[in-house]
Amino acid sequence: MSDADSKWKWARSAKPVLAVLAIGVTGVAWAGCGDDGGDNGGGGASEAQEQIEKGIEEGKQGIEKGAQEAEEGLENGKAEVQKGIEKAENEAQDRVQKGKEEAERGIEKAEEEVERYVP
Repeated sequence: MSDADSKWKWARSAKPVLAVLAIGVTGVAWAGCGDDGGDNGGGGASEAQEQIEKGIEEGKQGIEKGAQEAEEGLENGKAEVQKGIEKAENEAQDRVQKGKEEAERGIEKAEEEVERYVP
């Protein structure tokens, strides 16, 4: 598997993984917000809401960062593919030129042989 293929696979699977991670963070925040038996005058619900919102925000940031990294990986992969194509084209042009030069030398040599044997 080429490097570009692995980057593409990672990019495709990153978003769902990050979404699951965001849900997990929210679940952890929710689980940590239970009643600890103390009387905080109702402040526990407010704190729980803040933790949930913080977890959601962190999850969103993680998803955005993952999406950005995936996009950068795709762009890098595209650039590498383009470089490979250009390199292959240049090599093909060089080989065609060398073949043409060899053919011309062969023709010249054949003409010399013909002139040598034909008066």
